Amino acid sequence: MSPHDDRSEKEDDVISAPASSGDQPISSLLIIIAMQTEALPLVTKFQLVEDESSVFPKGVPWVRYHGKYKDMDISLVWPGKDLTLGVDSVGTISAAIVTYASIQALHPDLIINAGTAGGFKAKGASISDVFIASEVAFHDRRIPIPVFDLYGVGLRQAFHTPNLVNELSFKVGKLSTGDSLDMSQQDESAIIANDATVKDMEGAAVAYVAEMLKVPSIYIKAVTDIVDGDKPTAEEFLQNLMAVTAALDLAVTQAVDFINGKSLSEL
Repeated sequence: MSPHDDRSEKEDDVISAPASSGDQPISSLLIIIAMQTEALPLVTKFQLVEDESSVFPKGVPWVRYHGKYKDMDISLVWPGKDLTLGVDSVGTISAAIVTYASIQALHPDLIINAGTAGGFKAKGASISDVFIASEVAFHDRRIPIPVFDLYGVGLRQAFHTPNLVNELSFKVGKLSTGDSLDMSQQDESAIIANDATVKDMEGAAVAYVAEMLKVPSIYIKAVTDIVDGDKPTAEEFLQNLMAVTAALDLAVTQAVDFINGKSLSEL
């Protein structure tokens, strides 16, 4: 579902600048993750170090950890803390601009957007389940005008990784993204229309930028709360965050180990 692009091939190469073709081993991996709690265990696991001379503009709170893990250069980027309120900069705006800046600065071969998410028991999700998203879309961009409505939903396919899914026995489901932790009735209707199993606050924004700049992206989401359950979402999210983060980090580690030494076409 790529939009029409009038740019010259030269301009396109400069913007996207992928370092690996489908037949070359992946050498540069970018992990985008929204919360510090989710990020730090992976920083430790992959023995990454914080970038002392940031590749990002001066004054932004974005944080990059980087290092060599096996045969790959790994950068893990999280949007940092809000400069006014000191909380994790979650949501689609931070996710989009951090993804854009990271691609421009680092030219990754592949992006992993990892994070926690709400899950729907009606679609078979349980607490601590880990899903690979098959496709991503928005559920809170309602533009009831022909064609603009499709733009608002912004449906995009995640990079197809059948070998990774089969090898690691990950569950597969559709991901729906919005900027609210809770779910209004309108959001619920849109999520059902998206046929989503999990919902988050970043995935579709990452996908929008990744597709624009032609970088393959995959989405690994671990379930912290059951959206169609009987517990308040915020309460259940906070209750399960630490335990589910451990499941998420294990899944990301397994995925990175599988990716190491392989080309995009082998995933």
